[in-house]
Amino acid sequence: MAFRRDKKEDEDGGNPFQNLDKTAILQEARTFNDTPVNPRKCTHILTKILYLINQGEQLGSLEATDAFFAMTKLFQSKDIILRRMVYLGIKELSKVAEDVIIVTSSLTKDMTGKEDTYRAAAIRALCSITDATMLQAIERYMKQAIVDRNPSVSSAALVSSLHMSRNAGDLVKRWVSEVQEALNSDNVMVQYHALGLMYHIRKSDRLAVTKLVARLTRSSLKSPFAVCMLIRLACKLLEEEGDGSSDNSLFEFIESCMRHKSETVVYEAVHAIVNLRRTTARELTPAVSVLQLFCTSPKPALRFAAVRTLNKVAMTHPSAIIACNVDLENLISDTNRSIATLAITTLLKTGSETSVDRLMKQISSFVNEISDEFKIVVVQAIRDLCEKFPRKHTVLMNFLSGMLRDEGGLDYKAAIADTIITIIEGNPEAKETGLAHLCEFIEDCEHSSLAVRILHLLGREGPRSKQPSRYIRFIYNRVLLECTVVRAAAISALAQFGATCPELLPDILVLLGRCQTDSDDEVRDRATYYYCILTLQQPDLNTRFILEPVQISFANLEKALLDYIQESCFEPFELKKVPAPSVVPNTTTNTLAAPVGIQSEIIPAPVIREESFANRLSSSIPDLSEICGSLFKSSEPVDLTESETEYVVKCYKHCFSKHVVFEFECINTLNEQLLENVRVQLDLPDGYVVIKEISCPKLSYNVPGYVYLLLKFPEEVSDSVGNFGATLKFVVKDCDPITGIPDSDEGYKEDYMLEDIEVTLSDQIRKLNKVNFSAAWEEIDDEEEDTYALSSMSSLEEAVQNIISFLGMQPAERSDKVTQGKSSHTLLLAGTFRNHEDVLVRAKLALGDGVTMQLTVKSNDLTVSKLISSTIG
Repeated sequence: MAFRRDKKEDEDGGNPFQNLDKTAILQEARTFNDTPVNPRKCTHILTKILYLINQGEQLGSLEATDAFFAMTKLFQSKDIILRRMVYLGIKELSKVAEDVIIVTSSLTKDMTGKEDTYRAAAIRALCSITDATMLQAIERYMKQAIVDRNPSVSSAALVSSLHMSRNAGDLVKRWVSEVQEALNSDNVMVQYHALGLMYHIRKSDRLAVTKLVARLTRSSLKSPFAVCMLIRLACKLLEEEGDGSSDNSLFEFIESCMRHKSETVVYEAVHAIVNLRRTTARELTPAVSVLQLFCTSPKPALRFAAVRTLNKVAMTHPSAIIACNVDLENLISDTNRSIATLAITTLLKTGSETSVDRLMKQISSFVNEISDEFKIVVVQAIRDLCEKFPRKHTVLMNFLSGMLRDEGGLDYKAAIADTIITIIEGNPEAKETGLAHLCEFIEDCEHSSLAVRILHLLGREGPRSKQPSRYIRFIYNRVLLECTVVRAAAISALAQFGATCPELLPDILVLLGRCQTDSDDEVRDRATYYYCILTLQQPDLNTRFILEPVQISFANLEKALLDYIQESCFEPFELKKVPAPSVVPNTTTNTLAAPVGIQSEIIPAPVIREESFANRLSSSIPDLSEICGSLFKSSEPVDLTESETEYVVKCYKHCFSKHVVFEFECINTLNEQLLENVRVQLDLPDGYVVIKEISCPKLSYNVPGYVYLLLKFPEEVSDSVGNFGATLKFVVKDCDPITGIPDSDEGYKEDYMLEDIEVTLSDQIRKLNKVNFSAAWEEIDDEEEDTYALSSMSSLEEAVQNIISFLGMQPAERSDKVTQGKSSHTLLLAGTFRNHEDVLVRAKLALGDGVTMQLTVKSNDLTVSKLISSTIG
């Protein structure tokens, strides 16, 4: 009966080592001292010890040492299996046990003995316990093992040498001739391991690597694994050479490997060509043809590799794989669902508009059989397809709504909802249908966080729909049926309807009045808050407190309040002057944001980059906060020199409300020079004034030093954009390259010209997220308008990206996404100028011979609007 029970446990996949006790196993290890040795019993005990170690069990130094020395007694056994287990035990216990070097002679004897069964494992064990100081003692044996006729011994020596090169690289480099001999071996694995070790020895010498690759590409390696490694080395060299390389021999070698007899090599070559940055669409054609053949292979691994690679090609060169569409459609019915999923997502990226309906039917036949992870991939592909063919939104939306009703986790449902919203915002015709699907979904939504995000969307988009009243019922149902968090979000959404739609205001007030008796404090307070504001019926209050509430980081607010309390509190505290996060949550890319009224909770609290700059400036420039106030914005570093020059200088621009700080990071790359009194002299544009200058007293070799210049902006805002000529000035002292000590106390003055520094418009504007751009736009009356010809730009996409980069503002309402095929586009941008005034920009773009732009700028400070308008002009 006991035998049957054990057999049943094995059939059920039971783990016989599941409940091992470390103490008990170590007690059993005393069996190793028995005479004669019981090979079967000792092998079983050793297996238990190795299992415990590999499961993460920690052995103490004393425990490991005792077990190790007991295990050395097993060398007297001639049992092959036990001896192999001993080698494994030595490798594992040598990391913890002490005095493991005692087994060196036994391992050396096995390594050089006549029993080939022991030699390879003995080499691996010996190299794991040998440190750099004792490696010379076995160097002769290692050289012999590398060129041994037994492939397993040679491979073990090569791999062990690779591991030892990390600690004794100079010694292993002396074995090049033996490694070269192994590289000529006929054995597949020996040649592969020899190439790996040869590259590791020469990798720091680029010329040597180039010669190695060039020589081997002209020969014919017999190992397909070695050829695969050679292909990767050739790709590495091609990437390092860049597009300007005139030598195409490496690329020709990779192309020739697509005709290799080994399928592994063929795929490696195809994969390399697909992933090379320099590959053109024309060079992709033969690789795609090979992948097309793999799609019809009877081997699932080849089919999967082919379709996965084609999927990647579709992201960059979708037109290159159109010829494979028929083969990909055949793979949709593949028994391997991973292959089917990749095939369908590839087709969604490359298919034509006429094939959309057929593809949707084919997807529906298997989508319920795959995991959520693969379903999300399909959903993302559908999103890309809808952006490509907006007229097919009805078919795609119906399919997505059906997926919403199916079973699935939060990530899967969020991906579907996100895709529906992307379709809504990219295609106005799909708005009503998409909102209706989302309303039906939240009726049975099991995920509170997702329901909150959809309610936020309904509050933002619903009031601007054709029939806003149709959504009130769905939102108010959430107040009656859902948990506290969802009820609070529903009230915020109702308030937005009341603030935007005057005809619905009486009904909204009635609903909010009922919510004031809710059992939860947050819900009651929120209902009362919105009720009081809406009752006043003042559009400016609605915009400030409902449609566009203040978005702020609590961490920055806390710090600003502490600074305000510590200083004199005679002036009122201004919320606008609180430093905002440098990364504002973008509702254009994450449409399912948090509900209005709690935006401050989703903004990343501490912005480490801004805080680190502020702290560094405060410690380097005395009285900075008293002179300049709080930091408004810090720019990305600008290189003022080439990276290979003797002095490397970067400039950070830190903008305050009325001042700007230039922070120069300087590095001296000459080890025979010491620089002292390092400073930067600027040629100032009109209006700028230097307030304070802090030089770097000493700039040692390869140690960054910092120079600071504090300037005041011109009184006229229009003069704030300008170029600064810059010169690095310092005193040079020759010094000892090793110690860095100057040869004498006297030095000589030197000047080093730097690139010009430009204070741009984007340096003075911080991104601002406007949830309801149209309401904010209508609130400001003053505007500047002009028309510009952007003749250097050939597409609307290029114009949009350049305008955003130039102004440094935040796109609103997904206006940074340009619909393909359209000849006009409207870009909406929002930002805050350094004087803490909001700036709104509307750019109407039209595509003709170039791009024509009608720019309208609105701000409560007309001088800021004029600055933006004139700077673009």
